[in-house]
Amino acid sequence: MTTCESDDKVLPRRSPFVIGITGPIASGKSTVATLLREKGAHVIDADHIYRSLLVPRSNLWHQLVERFGPTIVRSDGEIDRAALGDLVFHDRAALADLDRITHPAVVAEIRTRISQSTNPVLVIEAVKLVQSGLSSDVDALWLVTANPETRLIRLLSRPGMDEAKARARIDAAPTSVLNDTHVDVEIDNSGDLTATALAVDKAWQAMKSGLEKKRRADLESTQEVYS
Repeated sequence: MTTCESDDKVLPRRSPFVIGITGPIASGKSTVATLLREKGAHVIDADHIYRSLLVPRSNLWHQLVERFGPTIVRSDGEIDRAALGDLVFHDRAALADLDRITHPAVVAEIRTRISQSTNPVLVIEAVKLVQSGLSSDVDALWLVTANPETRLIRLLSRPGMDEAKARARIDAAPTSVLNDTHVDVEIDNSGDLTATALAVDKAWQAMKSGLEKKRRADLESTQEVYS
């Protein structure tokens, strides 16, 4: 047993239960994340983090311009993500370079936010959650899927997207990395919102036992340290 030497005991902050949401492009990860947000989870979107780190003249901005050239910079100094996407989604080597440059910065920021969070449940939404190494930071991994036809239709609804660009983005996303990864929950998001909401609710109820188990473990650890 460890005895606390101070009279003013400061209990350690309880770490959040982290759910990682991943899946191929246009599978509906954000839909599932939104449904979990409505249940009280705090969502960390890796793509939003990426955008926030791309401010003009930032370290990440300079690295991308150095690798991909000034054509990816708009007149206002912002990175033209559409132009960058057109470059990398037709060139696997370029896509690998983009991941190599961006993943460390995004992962570091997400880990900082996890460490600072006071919310009991966090959701990390990332298309390359496994490839970036973030899967080691989650307590449960949720995989969101949808059939190729549905994904194509969703991509085509996005501004500036044509079929050639949509298919290039679908083809550029390898799924083999997930074959050797343990997935706790798989949500088929090919149908309507009602069906997806029911699937999410079922998975959420099942995950409650994991939440309670983690909370009990945290409590037992605290009691051991301060007894």
